[in-house]
Amino acid sequence: MSVKTYIQAARLRTLPLAIAGTITGNLLAYSESKHLNMSVFLFSVLTAVLLQILSNFANDYGDYKNGADTAERTDRVMASGLLSEQHMKNALIVLILATLTTGILLLYFGIRELNTSFFVLLILGIAGILAAYFYTAGKNPYGYIGLGDVSVFLFFGLLAVVGTFYLQTQSVASHIWWVGAAIGLLSVGVLNVNNIRDIESDKSKNKITIPVILGYTNALKYHLFLLFGAVILLTVYSILTIKLGVILVSNYLIFSILIYLHYEALKKCINRGDYNKQLKFLSLLTLGMMLYFCLSEILFNSI
Repeated sequence: MSVKTYIQAARLRTLPLAIAGTITGNLLAYSESKHLNMSVFLFSVLTAVLLQILSNFANDYGDYKNGADTAERTDRVMASGLLSEQHMKNALIVLILATLTTGILLLYFGIRELNTSFFVLLILGIAGILAAYFYTAGKNPYGYIGLGDVSVFLFFGLLAVVGTFYLQTQSVASHIWWVGAAIGLLSVGVLNVNNIRDIESDKSKNKITIPVILGYTNALKYHLFLLFGAVILLTVYSILTIKLGVILVSNYLIFSILIYLHYEALKKCINRGDYNKQLKFLSLLTLGMMLYFCLSEILFNSI
């Protein structure tokens, strides 16, 4: 099998979103403590990337095995025949082991002893790996019964931000949860674009997602709620930490304008290519928003 096939299965456009949470947790920790453990930073980003790639491979495998992807899905490596079932299984085993290894190294560099925190985070990390696999793989994938949004919110939002912040600082400030929840909503927003795109095919294959439950019009309203809900949560964070003024206004005005432009473009999407462009845009927007947000926090705290 060619390297290009594996790269296609990895879906590189999703990776900016994957690292948004961990980078945010790391940079907010640096903003508050003025110290950055580079080993934690590097292994948290690497683990997030591997977890996302694992999720994408498992999604390709699971949707094919469960009949949601058929031959017309030329963008899927198993449905299009580019990758055999055995090669995919081997890739999944390698990815699971690699993710588990980098995750354990992340905990080692962050905690450096086998205490309660180490094992709690280890269990949560293993849960994240299982969630990535069983989203669409296995006999009873939870992504087929409308629970994918909850999983993405928890693992790519709360755990990514709060967990990384804890590994950097050995503490969890209560206001960090607001930022984790905000990234969780933005991450669910990316998943929602994917599910709106596939609403008709998912419905025909009995794959129940939130857009299938809500219908196209209400799924768009749900999307708007997710994105502007994230802006509101970030605003709450800034109020709680008394970080108002120019930084607050510039952050959230820019975010709101870009979100609105994305939403208007999403409503005009006609084909798969249009939706994929919005998927990529929202992933990059989420990463860009959070980098801008974190750099603003660092600058504010240095004044």
